[in-house]
Amino acid sequence: MPLSAALPGLFFCLTAAVLLTFVSVSAPTWDKISFLNAGSGSATVRFGVFGYTGTHARIGYRFNPSSLNFNDHVLHTPVFLNLTKTLILHPIAAGISGLAFFSGLCGALYHRAGTAVMALLAALATIISLLAFLFDMVLFGIARRQFRKQGIPSQYGSAGWLTLAAAVAILLGFSTAASTFFSRYRNKTRNKSAVGF
Repeated sequence: MPLSAALPGLFFCLTAAVLLTFVSVSAPTWDKISFLNAGSGSATVRFGVFGYTGTHARIGYRFNPSSLNFNDHVLHTPVFLNLTKTLILHPIAAGISGLAFFSGLCGALYHRAGTAVMALLAALATIISLLAFLFDMVLFGIARRQFRKQGIPSQYGSAGWLTLAAAVAILLGFSTAASTFFSRYRNKTRNKSAVGF
């Protein structure tokens, strides 16, 4: 398969992998990217995939930043703890998007089966990243409302929108990979039937 035909799918898969990687290293690792920012000034707490400002990275966490005097009784339930554990979907989607890119690269350079694998992996990454975005909006939407009810200013960060952009990119990667794979297959079938006449 010519490299030029695979370029759009490769570009979209790589874009999604990069965006989801940025989201995956959000607060507390990298405070520039977060899902929710609560507080103001130097007391702002940024919530990310593996925790929030001032905590160690871990899977699943409570919304109990001591610096904000926040009463987390509504958010301190097994449901919300499990919702924070679903944030692990972001690095999983990033990894699968990266695998889709490398499979597509192999498909473009060596054998078209790589393009089929890229389409399958991109489809899986699309589902996972859309689920991640849905969980993000539910979890941080409720948390934002609770912060505001207690008079703590809070607003969404960029991580949720980066996740949505990555989901759109990987969906486009899937679409272009699948159309490239099947159009090449149709062309081969037409050529064979034309030779048969």
